[in-house]
Amino acid sequence: MKLKRLLAFGIASLLISTSVPSMASASSATDLVNTAKNYIGTPYRYGGTSLTSGIDCSAYTQVVFKKNGKSLPRTTGQQYQQGKAVSKSNLTTGDLVFFNTSGRGISHVGIYIGSSKFIHASTSQGVTISSINDKAYWKSRYVGAKRPATFGETSVASKPAPTVTYATRGQVAGIVVKTLGLHRTGSDMSFPDVNSKTPYYNEIIAAAEAGIFSGNNSGNFNPNDPLTRSQMAKVLTDAFNLTTSTDVPFKDVPSDYWALKYVGALYANDVTAGYTNGNFGVDDKVKIQDMQRFLDNLK
Repeated sequence: MKLKRLLAFGIASLLISTSVPSMASASSATDLVNTAKNYIGTPYRYGGTSLTSGIDCSAYTQVVFKKNGKSLPRTTGQQYQQGKAVSKSNLTTGDLVFFNTSGRGISHVGIYIGSSKFIHASTSQGVTISSINDKAYWKSRYVGAKRPATFGETSVASKPAPTVTYATRGQVAGIVVKTLGLHRTGSDMSFPDVNSKTPYYNEIIAAAEAGIFSGNNSGNFNPNDPLTRSQMAKVLTDAFNLTTSTDVPFKDVPSDYWALKYVGALYANDVTAGYTNGNFGVDDKVKIQDMQRFLDNLK
């Protein structure tokens, strides 16, 4: 938990420092979660619709969304039929997450609140917060997620699209080094394109000393270059000592691919499930916002 808090803090600091504009729906998502948390402890009641005397899972999501000006149908099955399908690795706050708890298909729903957590009306605990990766119960029963079409639709349409900002090698070095508490050792490690005036200079050197980053064939670090998802896989594997694996299900990762074992490490450790089309996205650049999703899923 301490590691996750540090990771979240590192990402938040980076988002602020790069001044990435937020979508208009972000505040709506925050309001939605705050509303949902107001009713933690409400007892569960099958078929119930009351936030005081008892409520079931789909009535709970329906009421919470309604209090934020959004409309959802009444039943879990109906809610699953709405919105856009979202992969587990791309979940964002406010998405609806669905589970098969009965053995007969979609039977439970909750609201994703970030950091692999969701809030829901549990039959045993009432309204509570759980992890979608809980190996004892929820992980094996997870079915999928939907992003309700009504959520944030009006406000986003009236605003300009947010600027897409990609994570650079220097920025990622800064996050990883700060998270792990690394420091320069005073070695003679250096790169031709990095000097004391380069942003994240000390962090870049510390990351290189720790073997988390290296230069290219010319010896350059390229601190302002974006990272691809494959490169990110290697960084996270090396930084957090993930167990590597060559058992990779992604269509765009061949058996002789240079990052096979690193992509396999993310998959084996439930850091990512890839895209819904079956690809990992080996050459896709990693956005600042997407980094949180990778880091949230680190155990």
